[in-house]
Amino acid sequence: MTVEQAGDGAQRNSTFEYRSRTPVGRDAVDMASALESVVPADVLAEVDPALWGRTVVQLAQGIVTHPSDVGRVIAGHAGLAARIGTATIARALGSSAEGPVPVEKDGRFKDPTWEENPVYWGLRQQYLALVQTLHDLVGAAGLDESSRERASMLMDVLGSVISPTNVLPGNPSALKRAFETGGSSVLTGARQMLDDLATNQGRPRQVDRSQLRVGKELAATPGKVVYRNRLMELIQFEPQTDEVHEIPILVSPPWINKYYIMDLAPGRSLLEWAVQHGHTVFVISYRDPDESMADTGLDDYLELGNLAALDVVQDITGAEKVNLVGLCLGGLMATIAAAMLHARGQGHRLNSLTLTNTLLDYSDPGPVSSFVDPEIVERLERKMARTGYLPSESMATTFDLLRANDLIFNYVGPNWLEGKTPPAFDILAWNSDSTRMPAKMHAFYLRHFYLQNELARGELELLGEHLSLKSVTNDTFIVAAINDHIAPWRTSFQSTTLLGGDVTFTLSNGGHIAGVVNPPGKKAKYWIGTVGGDAAPDADTWMQRATEVSASWWEPWRDWMAERGGGMRQPPPTGSDAYPPLEDAPGSYVLGTS
Repeated sequence: MTVEQAGDGAQRNSTFEYRSRTPVGRDAVDMASALESVVPADVLAEVDPALWGRTVVQLAQGIVTHPSDVGRVIAGHAGLAARIGTATIARALGSSAEGPVPVEKDGRFKDPTWEENPVYWGLRQQYLALVQTLHDLVGAAGLDESSRERASMLMDVLGSVISPTNVLPGNPSALKRAFETGGSSVLTGARQMLDDLATNQGRPRQVDRSQLRVGKELAATPGKVVYRNRLMELIQFEPQTDEVHEIPILVSPPWINKYYIMDLAPGRSLLEWAVQHGHTVFVISYRDPDESMADTGLDDYLELGNLAALDVVQDITGAEKVNLVGLCLGGLMATIAAAMLHARGQGHRLNSLTLTNTLLDYSDPGPVSSFVDPEIVERLERKMARTGYLPSESMATTFDLLRANDLIFNYVGPNWLEGKTPPAFDILAWNSDSTRMPAKMHAFYLRHFYLQNELARGELELLGEHLSLKSVTNDTFIVAAINDHIAPWRTSFQSTTLLGGDVTFTLSNGGHIAGVVNPPGKKAKYWIGTVGGDAAPDADTWMQRATEVSASWWEPWRDWMAERGGGMRQPPPTGSDAYPPLEDAPGSYVLGTS
């Protein structure tokens, strides 16, 4: 599987599109509520926080109450299946007949047998037609928008489950390997499957982490921990140039994963890239929360995270200003910190802002919205109340389900049927190393951002201050990824109208992670164009006018940051009298040893 497959996924073409005349979502909710009334709320919160059970009831009732629309879907599928049968016979007789169902890039069907063998070619066509029909049934059921989105995601998962590649007879790659190994691959795969069922929440492993150790192959840029509080460690990287820019960089990573997504294997590390181009770089490394941090809120992450780190960076370097860089939720926190500084009359301490794959406006958050509505949030709050935090596997499962084909079922064939060891891939190793989230902080984030969108609406208050994005008048470099399903690039583009300073918007190829971990190379590509005023009133207009460049966005960011890095100086000391080095990078928090 490629990086793009892991992060992006393909778009689906659907034969039928329906507009509901009589949405049945409310009736189905009433029926589901009646069924749920006999089950304690705490139990429901634990076993079905995402309302999957209710979605099944809604879909079933919608199918029953829309017989004419459902009948057209079934008739359409029968006709499609007949055309596929005719094309399959034609191919068996030597024709090169095209299939009636479009075939898109899919790692499960990469074996040439799916194209060369008429039987397998027809099997793939019939499978793709069935998946298409499952989604057409959702359209025919007349569901309300929220229910329709969840039902569509449910059909995505069901379609992945019924794939022929999940069983030995339907997987030509696995059959070939079984013959080549005398059947030993089947036994090895079965052992791996049983191990995954017992120790990996029943999912095939995505990655072999044995040769990807944090502090060795990953998070390997040399540095020291120069500060620690109960929430985070601050790492200062050692200089790798004789002179450095006067204005240092402080990096704000997402709190949902470990910081080293920005410090992967050497040559693929954005932080290493910045250090090698003459910057003094600091990065926050968050502690993995436990039950003792249940009452830790977003205001604590702001005060003990970005703002505390800013104080330390300025003390060590003596710099009057700092360039702030954030990724995903870390970009959100960096922006909140910038707005807080301006609200307190301290905006002069911030020089520039870089936001990568970050949402500031949650009006259209993409597929993730299927997992966030008031009742789901309430159920999550009940679940978190039992432990004081959201378990790391809960969020990991959510993101995996958004791309079930690529992140779950793409590994069934190679791992469980062919008996292969999963690849040693740095992005997937990081992806499997997620962290918990404190109950108070996560609930606040879901309610005040996803549900109420307070920051974009100018209504967010933290630490007694009213925060305004327009007050952030610093230069900002925004990076989005064209196939990002977690922070959709068109929604990310809205940030250009929310911030008060000069904004440069860049669109990278790749998905949510591959779009950031995108070092210079043959596959790297980005688009760049003017924003502000009448130059780009909306994302699609911007895209039409943008310039496509066959290079990595790291390169224009390097030049942009050099212009805002100040003059050159001797590298500052590592640590200071007030903040002496505590230990080598990557520190204790990222390893979970403290």
